[in-house]
Amino acid sequence: MKMKKNMGTIDKVIRILVAVLVVILYFTNVISGTPGIILLALSAVLVVTTVLGFCPIWLALGLSTTKKD
Repeated sequence: MKMKKNMGTIDKVIRILVAVLVVILYFTNVISGTPGIILLALSAVLVVTTVLGFCPIWLALGLSTTKKD
């Protein structure tokens, strides 16, 4: 089964910005401990879904942020 891209440019930019923000906050010790590790893991998921251009949650909800043809 091939994953159909369901993420648009704005969606991808927002995900990367959030991931970068979490990494900065973690390494400046603004967030730490278990919550920090969980947020880092979620940031990794955001980056992976951005690279793939596919979000399983959007698929489950029947959503897409790609431009309509």
